[in-house]
Amino acid sequence: MRRKLAIAFLFTLVVVQAVTADAQTRRRQYTATVATDRSEPLRWLIDVPTAGTLPRGSFDTEMRVFKGGGMLLGTNVGLSNRLQLGLSYGAEGIIAESDPVWNPRVEFQVKLQVITEDISLPAVAVGFASQGFGKWVDSLDRYEIKSRGFYAVASKGYMGPGGNFYTGVHGGISYSLENNVDKDETADFFFGFDAKFPNDFAILADYDMALNDDRDTLALGKGWGYLNLGFRWLFMERMMIEADVKNILMNREGVKSLGRELRILYLEYF
Repeated sequence: MRRKLAIAFLFTLVVVQAVTADAQTRRRQYTATVATDRSEPLRWLIDVPTAGTLPRGSFDTEMRVFKGGGMLLGTNVGLSNRLQLGLSYGAEGIIAESDPVWNPRVEFQVKLQVITEDISLPAVAVGFASQGFGKWVDSLDRYEIKSRGFYAVASKGYMGPGGNFYTGVHGGISYSLENNVDKDETADFFFGFDAKFPNDFAILADYDMALNDDRDTLALGKGWGYLNLGFRWLFMERMMIEADVKNILMNREGVKSLGRELRILYLEYF
């Protein structure tokens, strides 16, 4: 009897060790695959953040060209693999014959990844971003698309069959501080999706419910939220060109066509 118990115990121990080792191996393979496929961590979709952060010792620069000849320039620095800081500044009418209308201040952002993604858990990050999008509306003391403000976001990646493409899903909640005039202090929700293909081409989509921009006559939104679609091409090893179609639901009074923007992003290491 003792011999049988000993054999059963040893057999159970071997099985447990094998299962644990296999799980650890799959976890390492998953982490390595995602790291390889996502050599440029996705920090933002179009207008909403993801849980991704810059690698330590790296920085990125971004140029965004929007309607009215507007341009927005920004840069972020990875202080660690989980923490990044950034600044941005822009103006409307830079590409025009009239004088530019500069934004009232330099905006900043910070993001901290509190949970790292693995085979079972999504990545989770918290942050703050004071940069909104579109032109600055002086009478409302805000951007056309309100800044994200304080936010929390979760992101989870999945490999397609055979590793031929990578997809990511994202979702979060935010609270903007751009409510001095309209007094709409409602928390907002946002969602997004990205798909990266082997030919260095990616599709991005995000939806901002804009619950904080649908109150009374001071709201710019009409209650439908902002739906955006982007097409990104890895033009060089660390340079990306992106064309975005914005406000597909035409969630603003007086809008008669879809918005169009161009983005150029570049990642480098110190």
